[in-house]
Amino acid sequence: MKKFIALLLAAVLTLALAACGSKTDTNTDDSSNDTNNDNTQTAITGTVATDGSTSMEKVIGALSESFMANNADATVTYNPTGSGSGITAVQEGTCDIGLSSRALKDEEKAAGLKETVLAYDGIAIIVHPDNPVSDLTIEQIAQLYTGELTNWKDVGGNDAQVVLIGREAASGTRDGFESITGTKEKCQYRQELTSTGDVITAVSQNPDAIGYASLASIKDSVKALNVDGVTPSEATVKDGSYKVQRPFVLVTVEGKALTPVAQAFFDYATSSDAAAIIAKAGAVAAN
Repeated sequence: MKKFIALLLAAVLTLALAACGSKTDTNTDDSSNDTNNDNTQTAITGTVATDGSTSMEKVIGALSESFMANNADATVTYNPTGSGSGITAVQEGTCDIGLSSRALKDEEKAAGLKETVLAYDGIAIIVHPDNPVSDLTIEQIAQLYTGELTNWKDVGGNDAQVVLIGREAASGTRDGFESITGTKEKCQYRQELTSTGDVITAVSQNPDAIGYASLASIKDSVKALNVDGVTPSEATVKDGSYKVQRPFVLVTVEGKALTPVAQAFFDYATSSDAAAIIAKAGAVAAN
């Protein structure tokens, strides 16, 4: 009887040890699997070169800052050369992503370029804060810029000659403004400036000036006019009631793969996760 009990205890002890060994092996395998999974996750590293629209500075700056905060080994650069130059840069391969504040033209698409709308932005019609005019119709804006109306008193302002400020020919903002107002190749500019900031500065320093600039970039140094009774704002751009608006476009080469880091930034910028960042920068996200 004692021998039987001893054998029974030995069998129970053997089973218990086997169970413990099995459990230890399972944990070891899980740990190994976890390590393998961690090793398969590729870190996002390298530089993304963007080039183009000066109107997109705030939006691209905010997106870049957020992306780099989440990817410490990635860098996003921005070269504010204007929409036309940015489109040329991506076509020539000197940047990863071009930035345009206008839609691509048919001939640019035919040349192999692809547009992805990132956001929508109002084009604010701006004057000096002391200018008493607060509202213009699109027709009046066109009449002023083509020289049909030349004095502020013609639109309810002071008796003073209107000074017309605009952007250079390759500007996406200029293209959008002239397309909407029907003034292509008709504007009688006093100054044609190379950046959004330059236009804002010029208007802020001249009480008789009028200009146009990205709504996302407007400062307190100028006054944005209502157009056809509608105040330019994120809400009125989003609902379409503010008519002077245009897209912010990411330009890439059709069929050409981006680098992994550039693709990661592109995917982030066009995701719904970026909408709040775009809105905070003053534009309306497309997604």
